[in-house]
Amino acid sequence: MKTNQLVTQLAEQLGEHRQWLVAFSGGLDSSVLLHLLVQLRQRRPELQLRAVHVHHGLSALADDWVAHCQRQCANWQVPLVVQYVQVESRDGGLEAAARTARYQALQRTLSSGEALLTAQHLDDQCETFLLALKRGSGPTGLAAMATHGTLGDSPLLRPLLGVSRRQLEQYAARQQLDWIEDDSNQDARFDRNFLRLQVLPLLTQRWPHFATAAARSASLCAEQELLLDELLAEQLQALTDQEQSIAIDGLQACSAPRRFALLRRWIALAGFTMPSREQLQRLWDEVALARADAEPQLQLVHYQVRRYRQRLYLLPPLADLCAVHLPWFDAATLALPDGLGSISRGEGEIIVRAPQPQQAVSVRFGVSGRLRIAGRRHSRSAKKLWQELAIAPWQRERIPLIYYDDCLIAALGVFITEAGQPVADVPVWRLRWNKK
Repeated sequence: MKTNQLVTQLAEQLGEHRQWLVAFSGGLDSSVLLHLLVQLRQRRPELQLRAVHVHHGLSALADDWVAHCQRQCANWQVPLVVQYVQVESRDGGLEAAARTARYQALQRTLSSGEALLTAQHLDDQCETFLLALKRGSGPTGLAAMATHGTLGDSPLLRPLLGVSRRQLEQYAARQQLDWIEDDSNQDARFDRNFLRLQVLPLLTQRWPHFATAAARSASLCAEQELLLDELLAEQLQALTDQEQSIAIDGLQACSAPRRFALLRRWIALAGFTMPSREQLQRLWDEVALARADAEPQLQLVHYQVRRYRQRLYLLPPLADLCAVHLPWFDAATLALPDGLGSISRGEGEIIVRAPQPQQAVSVRFGVSGRLRIAGRRHSRSAKKLWQELAIAPWQRERIPLIYYDDCLIAALGVFITEAGQPVADVPVWRLRWNKK
C-alpha cells in the first residue's frame, strides 16, 4: 500500500475530528501511525496532534525508550507527554496488569475534546481473536477490537486494524523510520508473543490470508452483538431502575440464553469486567435464586453482586466501616471514608438540636439494638427499622450516624432520633451530607 493511500485511508477514518492524542510506544506500529498523522497534518494544518508514552518500568531499557520517543517527537514537532506507571501483577498476570495501567495512564492524559489513537493492526486483531477463542469467549470476546470505541468519555480509534504488520514494515522501510524493538516481545512465555512467534507463522504459511479471515470473523461477531444490543435494549431498560438494579422476576420469565444475554449487557453497562459463563451461572443460582430469607452475594474480582427485594445490584468493593469512629471538633466540614463524601455544618436540610458544650460529637457507622426516632411513640429494633425504610443491607453500614457522646442523634438523610429532635429555645445544627 502506497504512502498516499495510507494517508488518505487514515484521513477518511478520522473524519472531521481535529484533536488527537497518539499512544506512542516508539515501536514499529505507533511510529508508523504517528508519522502518517504528521503527513496528514501537512494537508490539514488545523489538526492538533499530541503523543503520550507510557513508562511501565518493566525493562532496563525503559529510560532509553523515553529518550527515543522524545527525540522522534521533537523531530516531528509533536508535543509528547511521558506517563510513569506502577504495574501490579497480582490480578490477571503481568500482561493484563500492564495493559490496565497503560489505559489508565492514557485516560489521565486525554484533554477535553481530544480523541485517542492507538496503533493495533490486522495481525494484532488476529491474535486478540485467537486469545478470546482460547478463553472460550462468546461473540462479545470474539468480536476482538473495534475500529471505533471509547475510553471513558473520549473517542478511541484504531485506524490501522485493516493494515498488516508486513505493510507497516514496508512503509517504515520506505520512509526510513527508526523504531524501538522491545526485547520482551521475543518472550514466548507471554500468550500473545507465543501466538505471534510460534503459532501465526505456521497458520499463515498454510493459509496466507488467515489473519484477514480471522478479522472478518471478528467483524461478523461484532455485528451480531450490535444486533443483540438493539433487540434487547428495550427489555433491559424495562428491567432496570434508577439505581441500575435489575428485576429478578423479569429475568426469571426469560429463556436461559436470553437471561444470560441480558445479564451480560447489564454488567457491561455498569463498566465492570465480564464474568465467565460459570460465574454467570453462579450469579443466577447462588444469588438470584437463593432462599427468600438469605442475604446472598457473589464476590468477583473487582465487584460483587447482591440481592435485595427481588432485585440484583452490582457493587464496587466496600470497606468495613463498623469500627470507624470519627471525632468531629470545630471544623465546618468532616471528610468521610471510602468515597462517602463529607458532612458540612451550617446550611443544610437536616436539622438536629445542637450539642451541649461538654458533649463530644462523632460520626460512626452501623447501629444495632432498639431505636426511638422522632415522631414515633414506640421504639423499634434497628434491623426492623432499616427494613421498614427499605434500606438495603450494604447501605445500612454506610450511612453516617451522628453521635453526641454515646447518644445517637441522627442517621443522615434517613431519620433523626428522639434525642436529636430540635426543641424550643435550644440552638440547632443544620447538616448536609455531600455525597460523591
